[in-house]
Amino acid sequence: MLRGLYTATAGMLSQQRRMEMLSNNLANANTPGFKADQSSLRAFPELLLSRMDQTSVPTKQPLKFAQNQQIGTLNTGVYLQDVAPKFTQGDMRPTGNDTDLAILNQNLPEGSSIFFTVQHPDGTPRYTRNGNFTMDPEGYLTTNNGLYILDETNNRIQINSNSFNLQPDGTILVNEVPQARLGITLANNANDLIRDGNGLFRASEGQQLQNANGNPNVSFQVMQGHIERSNVDTAQTMSEMTSAFRAFEANQKIIQAYDMSMQKAANEIGRIN
Repeated sequence: MLRGLYTATAGMLSQQRRMEMLSNNLANANTPGFKADQSSLRAFPELLLSRMDQTSVPTKQPLKFAQNQQIGTLNTGVYLQDVAPKFTQGDMRPTGNDTDLAILNQNLPEGSSIFFTVQHPDGTPRYTRNGNFTMDPEGYLTTNNGLYILDETNNRIQINSNSFNLQPDGTILVNEVPQARLGITLANNANDLIRDGNGLFRASEGQQLQNANGNPNVSFQVMQGHIERSNVDTAQTMSEMTSAFRAFEANQKIIQAYDMSMQKAANEIGRIN
């Protein structure tokens, strides 16, 4: 009787985690460069039930033989198998701010993505699509939370000018003189990246991504005065949240039905009038 209770509970937990993921996507719908998470539900491995029994042979000295009779399979519920970002291109929004930069994908290998490179406080590189940059008092190009933007040689970019021009390949010009080139990196398998908070990603096992500049299989354009919007589809996200809530509610009602059945069994069956 309790098997269905456990199955419904697993359904509620998986839908709750799915709802948390969708809520986070919706909350970041206006975050520049945010990549929405996507997930999949999967059933736990099915169990094969069998009954162990004995068969007696009516002889002078009774013999007993073990007997194994298969009953059938049992599904033990579902779980949220995987949560991974969706690295599709977000829309470009003009801002008119020279320090706002956006990467426009043109030709990338399948399953790959490209990123700006920033320096984490621990000195290791991180990767982001959020180009909502600013300039600190010392003239360094930074993110809004103070992380330094790195060039193609992993050095900080110091501009020392209130205005600059950007070439489509990421080269920064001050008075038509090249100052640095943005470090645009390529993740051959973007799904291997790990979220690190604040729109940042890191490579697994401390690895560093390769430089995308000069790669013959990669073409892109860096746009100045634009930011990339998040790729969250708010209408679809709201629809999925409604579906997840209804599935959660259906499993909840199943558990309530089991609870009422067990209460009735405990309180009424076997009562002596």
